Amino acid sequence: MRILIYGSELSAATAAAALAWVGHRVSWLPHASQPWSALREADWLRREPQLFEQIEHSRADGHLTLVDSVEAVGDLDALWLGLSPSQRKDAETLLRHPAMGSKARLVLVNNSTFPVGETERLERCLGGPHIGVALPDMLEEGRAWTTFTRPTRWLLGCDDARGERLVRELLRAFNRRSEVFQRMPRRDAELTKLAINGMLATRISYMNEIAGLADTLGVDVEHVRQGMGADTRIGFEYLYPGCGFGGPSFSRDLMRLADAQLSSGRASALLDRVMDINEQKKETLFRKLWAHFGGELAGRTIAIWGAAFKPGTVRIDQAPVLTLLEALWAQGVHVKLHDPAAIPALVEAVGERADLTVFSDDPYRACEGADALLLVTEWKTYWNPDWERLAGTLRARLILDGRNIYDPDFVASCGLCYRGIGRRADPASPGPRESLPQQAQGPGEARGKES
Repeated sequence: MRILIYGSELSAATAAAALAWVGHRVSWLPHASQPWSALREADWLRREPQLFEQIEHSRADGHLTLVDSVEAVGDLDALWLGLSPSQRKDAETLLRHPAMGSKARLVLVNNSTFPVGETERLERCLGGPHIGVALPDMLEEGRAWTTFTRPTRWLLGCDDARGERLVRELLRAFNRRSEVFQRMPRRDAELTKLAINGMLATRISYMNEIAGLADTLGVDVEHVRQGMGADTRIGFEYLYPGCGFGGPSFSRDLMRLADAQLSSGRASALLDRVMDINEQKKETLFRKLWAHFGGELAGRTIAIWGAAFKPGTVRIDQAPVLTLLEALWAQGVHVKLHDPAAIPALVEAVGERADLTVFSDDPYRACEGADALLLVTEWKTYWNPDWERLAGTLRARLILDGRNIYDPDFVASCGLCYRGIGRRADPASPGPRESLPQQAQGPGEARGKES
C-alpha cells in the first residue's frame, strides 16, 4: 500500500520504519516543529532499540521516502497521523490542503492521542469518500519497535467493514501469530486508550498511598503488595510503589481523560486525586532525606542515580527527578547525578549549575564525597551495586530507594541504612564515620514518621 505518515512523534517514526520494512511504499512528512534534519539528531530516536537503524535501512532500499510537503506525494491508499495533542490544528490543516482533495479513496489512520471524537471530526475535514479509523498509540517507549512489530493488541476503532479491512491489510504482517485486533466504534477506542492509562495510574497511586501508610505503621509494604497481588481479582501488574511516575504519553493521556470528564460535565474527583498523589510522591525521597538528617541539609552533597522517567529512555518529561532536584537545591544541597542516557536532556532542562555535577559513565563517581545515595530510576546497571564500596564511600551510609529494587535486610547487613517506599532497615550498629541521626519532623509530616 502507498502510505503518507505525518508527524515527528515516536509513533510516527516507528510506523514509518515498520511499515516500510514489510514492503509498503511509505512517504514520511515530519512535523514542521521537528524536521528530519533535527529529528535524526534526536537522542531519543537514536537510542530507541533498532528504530533508527531500520529507518536508515528502509530509506536505503527505497521503501521509505522523506518528504517536506504534501505536494511531493503522489497517489495514496492511507494517511497515518502520529502527532502530539498540541498539533491537532496541524492535522486539520493537512487534511484541508488542496493536494489532499485530489487523492482517491483514503483510509485515515489516527494514531495520535487526540480528544474523544477527534477521528470523526478529522474524517469530516478530509471530506469525500474517505474513511477515518482510530488506532490509538499503544507503544511503550524504550521498546517501541517490539511493541509495534510484535503487538499483543491493537484497539481498532472503526464504524464500517471497509475501514477494518484496509487497516487489517495495512498491518497484516504484524498480526500473524494471533488475533491482536479489538474492534470497536471509534469513540470507544479513543476513550478505551485513555481509560487504560487512567486505571494504571490509579493502581500506582493507590499503592503509593498504601506504602505511605505502611511507613507510618511500621509495616513492610512488600508483604502487603504480595498479599494484594496474590488475590486473583487484583493481580501484580502496576502494583509497585515508587517515587512517582512521569513521561510524556502517560501524563498527556491522564490530562486528556480529565479534560474529557470535565467537558462532559462530569469532573472526576478520582482522577484529580490520582494526579495530586503522584505529584506528592515525587517529593517522597526528599522528605525521607529531611527526616533522616533532622532537616539539616544545607551544605550536604547528595548522590542521585537515575534521571529518566523510566529505564530505557532518554526523556525526563514530568520525571520525579525534576521535583526532587528543586527541593534539594532549595535547601542548599549539592547534587551529583548519574544517568546512562538522560544527562543531555537533564542539562537542557535545568541548565549548567554550580550545585549540579553530572556523570554518564561510572555511577560510583556520583557517590564520591556524598552523604547519601538516592535511587530514582531503576536502570539495570543499578540493580546489583558494590555494597562494600558504597558503605565505604557514602559518609552517612544512607540509601534511599525510590523504586524498591533492593532487599532492605541485605543492604542493612552491609552496614548501610536503607529507606525505601514503605520499606526500611537499619544496620546492627551505626557506621563508624557518622552515627545515625534521630528522625526529625520533615515538611508536611508528623514527627518521627516518614511518608
